[in-house]
Amino acid sequence: MRAAPKHPPAAMTRPVPPSRLKHYLTALLLFILIWISATGTDSSFQELIVGIPNMLDLLREMFPPKWSYLDNILPAMLETIRMALIGTTFGAVLAIPIALLCASNITRLRWLYYPSRFILNLIRTVPDLLLAAIFVAIFGLGPLPGIMALSVFSLGLIAKLTYEALEAIDHGPLEALTAAGANRMQIIVYSVIPQIQAHFMSFTLYTFEINIRAAAILGLVGAGGIGHYYEVTLGLLEYDKTSMIILFTLAIVLLIDYVSMKLRERLL
Repeated sequence: MRAAPKHPPAAMTRPVPPSRLKHYLTALLLFILIWISATGTDSSFQELIVGIPNMLDLLREMFPPKWSYLDNILPAMLETIRMALIGTTFGAVLAIPIALLCASNITRLRWLYYPSRFILNLIRTVPDLLLAAIFVAIFGLGPLPGIMALSVFSLGLIAKLTYEALEAIDHGPLEALTAAGANRMQIIVYSVIPQIQAHFMSFTLYTFEINIRAAAILGLVGAGGIGHYYEVTLGLLEYDKTSMIILFTLAIVLLIDYVSMKLRERLL
């Protein structure tokens, strides 16, 4: 009898699923992009490995922290928190009309909400450090330039998140009030705000957390706050004092993050 033809195992002839092939191609593309970026920036793992001993030496110089330095930086940290609070508040207030102008379901005139979005994108393009440097040149050294920079940064972030949330609200209440003869302001007050207020408060608290971190850096350009002490201690190679500032900032950020998380849970 003729022997039955031998067929290769099914696993050897089974084609690669399209979804898996897509993942392979995505990973390959990502690897190529990383390699091109590393080549363009003259970065390599060899430099990282060579620099590890220097990193360890720096960490050894930073510990133990100089705990007595806390008395020196406490007023500056309180100033940083006040800067973040005022800047976030100003930015949140200014973000409300900007977000309403940018939302296409609230402002239906294209010639109005497209320019508003362009201005908002322009605001978000400028880094907060550059904003602080500009305001320092205008107002001089101190916390005021930092507050102005954080206000503009908060405006851009909160308005962006808010108008995207506005475009996702339920249109049923808006249509019902429109059919009942309500004007634009009544529709916003009784239909839009109740749907968006919890999200708006969540966005504001999130921005406040970011501003605490940002305000700690703005002092590097003379905008007040704890950042000035970062510049001084690093310039004098007093790394034990720098680590004290980092740990104190970390404790404040964790505390604010916990409080804001509890507030967001109640709001949402």
